[in-house]
Amino acid sequence: MSAYQDRPGGPTLRDRTDAWKATASRYALLPLRIFLGVTFVYAGLDKLTDPAFLADTGTGSIGETMRGVRDSSALPWLVDLALNNPTGFGYALAFGEIAVGLGTLLGLFARVAALGGALISLSLWLTVSWQVNPYYLGNDLAYLIAWLPLLLAGAPVLSADRLLAERRRRP
Repeated sequence: MSAYQDRPGGPTLRDRTDAWKATASRYALLPLRIFLGVTFVYAGLDKLTDPAFLADTGTGSIGETMRGVRDSSALPWLVDLALNNPTGFGYALAFGEIAVGLGTLLGLFARVAALGGALISLSLWLTVSWQVNPYYLGNDLAYLIAWLPLLLAGAPVLSADRLLAERRRRP
């Protein structure tokens, strides 16, 4: 009996290792889904429950934040668009984050949710955290990059998308 075999005819250590690697590969994106989903739901709820954030003006308001980054933003026209109705933009951002987070956690329209998360992160990077120097201290760029694997792979396990796909395959 070799060192890789526990008993004659039974699974070898190599077989078990290969099985473990396959399982780990299947579930590799799950921690990222959970982290991004929880983070975006929390961020959206935090915005909705903060009356200062949803105000047009004042310390901590979305309006004040947008006015503060307007001139240093890579896309000042996008900031101007938000400044047309800061409260409406704040609500849209909050509900968008919640929708993205829930879609990611549930794995429902996972690629669409990941695209939404990537677009939110991209727009925040190009507006709010564009002036952060060095760039790696701004978290929006890291979130943008974190969404890309989910955009490419979707939610292949433990997801509503998977259940719906299996349901469509059944006769």
